[in-house]
Amino acid sequence: MKPKHTRITAEELLRQREGDPLYCAQMQNLAKQKAATSAKFMEAAAPLMAELAATGYEVESLEVIPQSRSHKDAVPILIKWLPKVASFPVKQSIIRALSVSWAGRDAVNALLTEFHSTSGSSTVGLKWAIGNALEVLASDEFFDAYVKVAQEKHHGIARQMVVSALGKMKNPKAVNVLLGLLGDEEVVGHALIGLKKLKAKEARPQIEPLLNHSKAWIRKAAKETLARIES
Repeated sequence: MKPKHTRITAEELLRQREGDPLYCAQMQNLAKQKAATSAKFMEAAAPLMAELAATGYEVESLEVIPQSRSHKDAVPILIKWLPKVASFPVKQSIIRALSVSWAGRDAVNALLTEFHSTSGSSTVGLKWAIGNALEVLASDEFFDAYVKVAQEKHHGIARQMVVSALGKMKNPKAVNVLLGLLGDEEVVGHALIGLKKLKAKEARPQIEPLLNHSKAWIRKAAKETLARIES
């Protein structure tokens, strides 16, 4: 006879694990690592946090800043510290805090500068985060700067959200730029997203072949873009 399998509750499983010395040691080690990482972050962010506090922004985390437009006066301080901090986690927190539509043109300029000055294989995630912030802040005022980023292949996948951002712009050149990126495997999906936003009917002949793309998500994006164009 096969042994019966008895189900245990999450609470019972937790009690069992709490009695396991190896599990307890692993949890203690994880807690120490988390505390060390947090302490390192706070040490790197201390000068920035001190300046924010001195101007009335006594916040425990930079994550609360983008939650309210009332924090707009903190933006110049964040812009000032973005190129100054060496810690990638702190930079990423600043970038997320600037990822709001009301951060303004100075934030866009600062993010573009940081994007171009950041290089190396270990920085792809950071650059992608900058690109994502630029997508949130996209405006036709910076069309040429966005096109420059989108077309410079050495930026790799970090360009993806900047390419998508071109679909939010009213510049008539946006469609042709996005069409030119359909052959770029690193950004083709995001070029489709941009064309979908623009409802670019003239893009149909170049989109249709992508219905047979080797990647399923590209095929799906092509199908959705064509459906949007037809609507």
